[in-house]
Amino acid sequence: MHQPEPDDRLRVLHLTQPVDGGVPRVVMDLARAQLAAGLHVTVACPAGRLAGDLRSLGADVRHWAATRSPGPSVPGEVRRLVRVLDEVRPDLVHAHSAKAGLAGRLAVRGRIPTVFQPHAWSFEAVGGTTAALALKWERFGARWAHRVVCVSEAERDTGLLAGIAGRWSVIPNGIDPERFHPAPVDTVRAALLPRLDPAAPLVVCVGRLCRQKGQDVLLRAWDAVAAKAPDARLVLVGDGPDGERLRARAPKSVLFAGAVADAAPWYQAADLVVLPSRWEGMALTPLEALACGRPVVVTEVNGARESLPGALAARCLVPAENPAALADAVAALLLDPLLRESLGHQGRRHVLATHDVRDTAEAVADVYRELLTTTEGARVAPTECRESIHS
Repeated sequence: MHQPEPDDRLRVLHLTQPVDGGVPRVVMDLARAQLAAGLHVTVACPAGRLAGDLRSLGADVRHWAATRSPGPSVPGEVRRLVRVLDEVRPDLVHAHSAKAGLAGRLAVRGRIPTVFQPHAWSFEAVGGTTAALALKWERFGARWAHRVVCVSEAERDTGLLAGIAGRWSVIPNGIDPERFHPAPVDTVRAALLPRLDPAAPLVVCVGRLCRQKGQDVLLRAWDAVAAKAPDARLVLVGDGPDGERLRARAPKSVLFAGAVADAAPWYQAADLVVLPSRWEGMALTPLEALACGRPVVVTEVNGARESLPGALAARCLVPAENPAALADAVAALLLDPLLRESLGHQGRRHVLATHDVRDTAEAVADVYRELLTTTEGARVAPTECRESIHS
């Protein structure tokens, strides 16, 4: 009887906790590129939209019941990941974000090549004792990551200044230029907002409705914007834990689009895109907006300055949690359509040259190749990696 050939393809296991926004897009983009390159790609994640999208690509999806944040559930989550590792026997593990990075590193403990990608540091998201505990873990857990992949130089510098002794690679986020591209504003806007006056200036903010993304700061700035541009409208695209509170304080000129499967039409419909985050690693929203030819106003958090060409950095960066500065920058651009058009063109050229998702995927592949190669330059056989975690 014919015996099937052993599968010698490189086996990559991605780990991600319940997330929305940028992290699922990064995981999807990497899975797509790695499957096209012939890798065996498995993703351990909770049930939800990401799991279905990954299956449609042809990835092997393993259900991993996990919460978004650390807590009493961690020991059980680690045990469940150990079972996934036993089943999948990966050659390399790539853990995305703080929670998956915590559980994944505890489960693997450095026994096979492990990549940790924080997508913004956990200790920036919290305060007090929780922040101290998160930082203590990141300093300790770095020993179990063969590589820490940061999406910006600023994110890496934050880790270094915090005393995290990692082995670092900086790989900027990338966007798909076939998905994010300019489109006629009037046509797209008519489809999305048929009752809106076509001449009304439109500001769009895309992001999870949560403290990190700073929509509350934007709402505090909006009255000052509306005073200078009375016909302007603001659309918040996304959903999240702060949704009800934000809706309660928003004036009638602010619209809520909810969660959307594809944000590209909202960028294309906008005159200006705003992301007033309190912290980031390198946000995808500004890159996606620029790829669509739309200027952006962003807060100067990690990755923001690296995302923008010089002309935009000079005009479009504002301090975080500063409603007055945010209002001034937004209003100035709404009142200057020629400047918006020029900045949009410059931004698109910059993003296409420096943030193509294909370059991002290839840089990640280079990290994988390096980790799977001995110091003598000999390739580590996939079967050796699979056996090492069971030794």
